[in-house]
Amino acid sequence: MTEIEWKGYDKLKAQLGKLPEVVHDAVWDATFDVVEKAEGYAVKELQSSVKYGNGELVRSIKYEVVNKDGEIVGRVWSDDPVALFRELGTGRVGEESEKDLPDGFTPMYRQTPWFIPADDVDTDLNELYGMPKVEINGRQFYRTNGQPARQFMTPAVKQASQEAPEIIKTSVETALHHKLGGSLW
Repeated sequence: MTEIEWKGYDKLKAQLGKLPEVVHDAVWDATFDVVEKAEGYAVKELQSSVKYGNGELVRSIKYEVVNKDGEIVGRVWSDDPVALFRELGTGRVGEESEKDLPDGFTPMYRQTPWFIPADDVDTDLNELYGMPKVEINGRQFYRTNGQPARQFMTPAVKQASQEAPEIIKTSVETALHHKLGGSLW
């Protein structure tokens, strides 16, 4: 009978045992890179399109990576309600404006105009947005039917999502090379 000796079997077995953890950690790190990119794209869009702002909306953007039911999930969001109004628009104008919405998501919009007390804002909304100024019982108000959607988060997430496969692939390859001395591709 012929004997065959397999050299390196113990090393291979040890490396294969480490493989799930190495891949998980690489995907975890890559997911942080993806959500950071999405946040960066959202910030860039806001900074290039907000003319009269104080940076509050930009500072409100947050991100995290979590384990959810065994899956690695990256999240990007804003905790400022203005972000929602900007992303989806408001009133009839927002409802009628073009925007990218997820399937099955149908926001509800106010159908009647509303009034903003002129004393409550420090800029001329007529000059900025064309809102007519009206006087009611001696007080000045701006009348509005809403504002169009000016999405910044949805395009940012889509752009980062398109880059995600390459980011994850590179992270996994790098981790395999540095921690196990090999590659899957």
